Amino acid sequence: MDFGIVLPTMPRGATSEGIVAAAEAAIKFGWSTVWTTDHIIPGRGPLGDAEEYAYIFEAITTLAFIGGKFPGLKIGTSAICVPMRNNATLLAKELATVDALTHGRLIVALGIGDEEDKPEYTNLGSIDRFRQRGAYLEESIHLWRHLWSGKRAPFQGRFHQLTDFEFGPLPAQGDRLPIWTGGRSEIAYRRAGRMSDGYHAAQTGPDNLRPRLPIIRAEAEAAGRKMPTLSVRARVKPNRPRGSTYALTGTGQEMIADLRAFQELGVEHMAVLFEGNTPEQVSQAAEWFASQVVAGL
Repeated sequence: MDFGIVLPTMPRGATSEGIVAAAEAAIKFGWSTVWTTDHIIPGRGPLGDAEEYAYIFEAITTLAFIGGKFPGLKIGTSAICVPMRNNATLLAKELATVDALTHGRLIVALGIGDEEDKPEYTNLGSIDRFRQRGAYLEESIHLWRHLWSGKRAPFQGRFHQLTDFEFGPLPAQGDRLPIWTGGRSEIAYRRAGRMSDGYHAAQTGPDNLRPRLPIIRAEAEAAGRKMPTLSVRARVKPNRPRGSTYALTGTGQEMIADLRAFQELGVEHMAVLFEGNTPEQVSQAAEWFASQVVAGL
């Protein structure tokens, strides 16, 4: 199993020093990838995410910073909420630029958010897209593949129409830049099988992941594609009881049992998010996880 670390870009107290410390920990322990979380301007009401995400470094900008500073690491978004952002064509340019400048080290995990993210859609002027966000995401993926391939043919979609354009530079990985999608609905599972290079699950334990896999696999086979890479993002909470939202909790041995269960399901990558965001907290948490959990797999 491959590991990555979700950079501590939030909440209040997050600093560039803590983010750099997390990337240094990934290199120290041989973990392949660092990930950023995507929120921009969450709501403050009962459906909002302001407590955790009000203070957060922007996801793509942070990846450019870390990608330039640490040439040995893959970098990824976990996950960009595409319909929330104002323009998928501009997003295609930003992602292509990061991949070109980092010589092909980018993985793009994507999502659409849920009801809790509705205030953020409103704040970003994208609320009209909220009920169409799945369709918008799928068209954006088709648009990106078109642009990143270097094709100049017109693109005529429901949300995007391009007739006279030039697009460059292309990503170093071209139109095969890895695109992963997440989600916790049957539509999301089918989308992952039909058009994604990876399924990136969050807040999902082995028991919840297991019934999703036949849906993803059947959709991939129907589309003539291979099974997507399976990836899980999970918080690490040592010596804490299991809560209503899945996280790697308890002792090191209990976490190892969960990771082995993920391995049996075919999960290839774990993106772990530690508690705390100071350099000292991040370094200590990574050290504990590497020695008490990863070393025991």
